[in-house]
Amino acid sequence: MEKKKLYVLTGFLGSGKTTLLLKILEQLEDKKVGIIQNEFGKLSVDGELINKNGIHMTEISRGSIFCSCLKLSFVQALAEMAKMDLNYVFVESSGLADPSNIEEILESVKELSGDVYEFKAAICLIDAVNFLDQLTDEETVDRQLAHCHMAIISKVDLVDEKHLSSVKDAIRKVNPNCKIVKAVKGDVDLGFLDEDLMALKWADNEVSLNTVDNKPKTIMLESDAIISKKELNDFLQAVLPDCYRIKGFFHLEEGWTQVDVVEKLIDFKPYTEREISQLVFLSKIGPRVIRTIDTNWKEIVKKEMKLRN
Repeated sequence: MEKKKLYVLTGFLGSGKTTLLLKILEQLEDKKVGIIQNEFGKLSVDGELINKNGIHMTEISRGSIFCSCLKLSFVQALAEMAKMDLNYVFVESSGLADPSNIEEILESVKELSGDVYEFKAAICLIDAVNFLDQLTDEETVDRQLAHCHMAIISKVDLVDEKHLSSVKDAIRKVNPNCKIVKAVKGDVDLGFLDEDLMALKWADNEVSLNTVDNKPKTIMLESDAIISKKELNDFLQAVLPDCYRIKGFFHLEEGWTQVDVVEKLIDFKPYTEREISQLVFLSKIGPRVIRTIDTNWKEIVKKEMKLRN
């Protein structure tokens, strides 16, 4: 059997991994594709967006697939997909995932399932708007970039040429070898699928920064209430300083809406009807985020809701 081509997508929270993956799937609709998606929260927002007929999908949540807490689950998921007749397997890691130990994990898969995968590349999504700040504040961003073979700079339409040049310079300081391409809303030339990106390897395998001790806290809010867009926006503005990321689905007066919060940007998109409104919060401040969410909801929205771990 021909080896399955394996790509790992990394990139900090909100950099556009799911958007890129959706675009890739559109262009590979005549191929047999498997996806392993890694979410930190219980609510599978991205999984709902990607799940399509003909796509073999496995979701691994509540931590990083490169951490000891989920590494075995990741190995087992790859081993299960090894049995399937697939052309490509894409792994979308969580935004806080450090993939430094990917080669060690793939060796474990090889021992379990044989030599069925051809690891083609780790692809790192770079948020052109927020990358320079993230690189300073988050060591994970440095690791994701150092261990990639191709960097895709997303949201280039939102920055000027001077800023984009600074982003490229910062990328080269961390990884002087990787291929660099630009993308707007996930649109990228799939010519890289035929390239030997592994020849651009820069960093050697090392122990991942992801551990059980530093796993971030996630909280899910559920509500039957129908609220205004302004109420939800005001609430999100109040809690976002304490959160890495907020996303989910909510029933607004205008209709069902997909909610996506990256840094200070709050994005609302129309969505299909669901049973209940749900938002997942990835905390910057550990369990203390529960008080932040509860207090601001009571002050701003003033409707029934439940918080779940």
